[in-house]
Amino acid sequence: MELLKLATEWAKAEVFSTRFFIFFAILFLIASIGFWQLGKTDLAKAYIIPTLVAGLLLMTIGLGLFYTNKSRITQFEKAFNTDASAFYQSEIERSESTLKEYTVVFKVIPILIIVAALIILFISTPTWRAIGITTIAMLIVILLVDGTAHSRIEAYHKELKLVDIKNEIKK
Repeated sequence: MELLKLATEWAKAEVFSTRFFIFFAILFLIASIGFWQLGKTDLAKAYIIPTLVAGLLLMTIGLGLFYTNKSRITQFEKAFNTDASAFYQSEIERSESTLKEYTVVFKVIPILIIVAALIILFISTPTWRAIGITTIAMLIVILLVDGTAHSRIEAYHKELKLVDIKNEIKK
């Protein structure tokens, strides 16, 4: 049961973490509405669409991850009760592949931030400036949330490796 408890706790922590995507998405959407209603300058008006798009992207990511991880909680118990050793092996493989994906994420996102910063520097139109700044803000949110998720999956993977699967099957 230690394995099931470990997996369930990890999934619950992921559900909590994905709420931050939703929280920041709401902030971006509120900002978009604020720029739409109160924006007087060209730059303020230029933020309407980029903040709306960033809010919708973060909302999509947040809701997708929220429901995926929420459904995992019930799936974990079924999979564990069906075949504990197969569940253990699938969790080891899934956590390893997720860790590899994060390696790519932590290389690509900083490059995208640099590109957005270069857009701000070299293209001085209000629309492109708003796109660059909003992109940087959105990517920083993704890095913040994914950074904690990465450390959580890394710890989960290490704890999985410490589980004595033979004793788990006997229980």
